[in-house]
Amino acid sequence: MGLDPDPDKLPESVMKNDDPLFEFNKKIIDATAPFAVAYKPNIAFYESAGATGWWSLEKTVEYIRKKYPGMFLIADAKRGDIGNSSAGYARAFLVNMGFDAVTVAPYMGEDSVKPFLEFKGKWAVVLALTSNPGAEDFQLSGESETGEPLFERVLKKAVKWGTPDNLMFVIGATRDEMLKHVRSIVPGHFLLVPGVGAQGGSLENVARSGMNEQCGLLVNCSRSIIFADDGDEFDIAAGRKALEVSEKMEALLTEKGLV
Repeated sequence: MGLDPDPDKLPESVMKNDDPLFEFNKKIIDATAPFAVAYKPNIAFYESAGATGWWSLEKTVEYIRKKYPGMFLIADAKRGDIGNSSAGYARAFLVNMGFDAVTVAPYMGEDSVKPFLEFKGKWAVVLALTSNPGAEDFQLSGESETGEPLFERVLKKAVKWGTPDNLMFVIGATRDEMLKHVRSIVPGHFLLVPGVGAQGGSLENVARSGMNEQCGLLVNCSRSIIFADDGDEFDIAAGRKALEVSEKMEALLTEKGLV
């Protein structure tokens, strides 16, 4: 479940609250927790609100930890820097804020990712092939001699930096036609797959092309669920939508023989 509380889309009922971001998140979390295994706040929506936004994020993490202690938490921060800068980002999200994982941009290479892999029980989620149109600019462009696209070189290089127990990869749901090829490169790693729902990705195609023998997928849904309705009962609508997605996932897991 993505927790992306875009202030331009929040229902009027939560805007009256002293902390509308947290109030919105709390209602969404309570409505969707029975169907979710993870929550992924997009940090941009909190940073853009300044200090109060960070406070809303901290309260959200604390709320999940207290009420739903088994939930996996991903900071969708897309950080990536070198040396002490990356180490600082890693401590901020994985230690101080208590996230289980952070999305990381690998453009600056191994030393920008390694600090996120040094915390036991925590994960780095490396961007590999994203669902946005701009992915065509670099990720899908081929190297002149071999024609191998950049995303493939990222996967082959980055998989050596960690293990299936601390390293995941982001593969956009709109790239489902490439998932089988991705799986041939990283057969045992989890894939975080955003883009199902509002961005047009197909859950069925993602599951059938990207599952491994243990499932190996974290499929993220955000706008299609959290903004399913903009009325006072937005949380009820979100819960219904989350149930629908959960039932589809269960059917696909059953088809694979995993439940």
